[in-house]
Amino acid sequence: MRYDVVVVGSGIAGPIVARNVAKEGYSVLLIDKKPAIGAPKQCAEGINIKVFEKYDIPYDRRFINREIYGAKLYSPSGYELEIRYKDVSGVILERKVFDKMLAFYAARAGADVLARTEALDVIRENGAIKGIKAKHEGELLEIYADVIVAADGVESTIARKAGINTYAPPHEFDSAYEYEMLIEGFDPDMIHLWFGNEIAPRGYVWVFPKDEDRANVGIGINSDNPRTAKYYLDKWLEENKVPAKKLLEINVGVVPVGGFVKELAKDNVVVVGDAARQVNPIHGGGMAEAMEAGTIASKWIVKALEEENLELLKNYTREWWEKDGKRLERVLKIRKAVEKLTDEDLDVFIQVLSGADAEKIAGGDYLEVIKALLKHPKVLMSKRRMALLKELL
Repeated sequence: MRYDVVVVGSGIAGPIVARNVAKEGYSVLLIDKKPAIGAPKQCAEGINIKVFEKYDIPYDRRFINREIYGAKLYSPSGYELEIRYKDVSGVILERKVFDKMLAFYAARAGADVLARTEALDVIRENGAIKGIKAKHEGELLEIYADVIVAADGVESTIARKAGINTYAPPHEFDSAYEYEMLIEGFDPDMIHLWFGNEIAPRGYVWVFPKDEDRANVGIGINSDNPRTAKYYLDKWLEENKVPAKKLLEINVGVVPVGGFVKELAKDNVVVVGDAARQVNPIHGGGMAEAMEAGTIASKWIVKALEEENLELLKNYTREWWEKDGKRLERVLKIRKAVEKLTDEDLDVFIQVLSGADAEKIAGGDYLEVIKALLKHPKVLMSKRRMALLKELL
């Protein structure tokens, strides 16, 4: 088999690359080891509504479960901070349909798509990578391509086989555990987030509504915690008197929340999405980041093919680090500071922050918020809080 580009992995970044490159007339093969693209999901399924226009994705009701109008944040002692918009601000997706539709859009743009096809290794000739070895329904395949895209998740086989350093220490991962379940008593137009060191160490509990009485209820915690994410989630459900007897689905996953891959392109191999750890370190979401990385990567793949100069692929590394990389490094800095907050600190910050402040932080515009917090009496009275916030300036 011979293609201009082979993309390994059909999560979010992979089909974006496949679609964009195929649109330009190049031959593309998108493969995924799962028999049904999109399943099982490993995601809370929430995403900002702006991505649909930005990344040219149809706003298709087939994969939009519910429209969301904001978020409610809860401190350890129960203080609440609400960010509510008049218009729809985000949606809860049905990832099993969404991922498959992204692959469909790639196929419709001209790419070939093969489900149940697992990448096993790279093909090397005279030291150079010429393609990949894969297995499709038990049949061994040799797929030759000018460019190989590693979009095969956190444990990327292709990036590792290509010699790209994707190592990150255990502390740079979160463990996530999630039930899709029947649940009542929460505003279904908002996402809900609970914080606290006893509730979810370094992370949070989420309720992302998919229906009036159905939601993704999950948790993310530091993966080097001696207790499991399931332990903390079940404890939270019990303490909040939420019965866990109507579980429609259980999802488990590991989320990279730091340690971004430095070298995103090596020779003719590029790495995108979770494989490159392109995930927001503070909330663990990576769909928008994967779309951005896939868009940048596909631009440079097309230029490299047009000019028959694979050296141009290195510009993907440069451009990503100049744009999203810098932003995510700042977010990582915030997460490391947040790790030092006590439950009492979290109570104070939730009390003194406004919805507008939280919106600025979510958008990465945190400097003005920190400056305002430094003038607040409840912060001024604590040398430790002052020191923590000054670290971020």
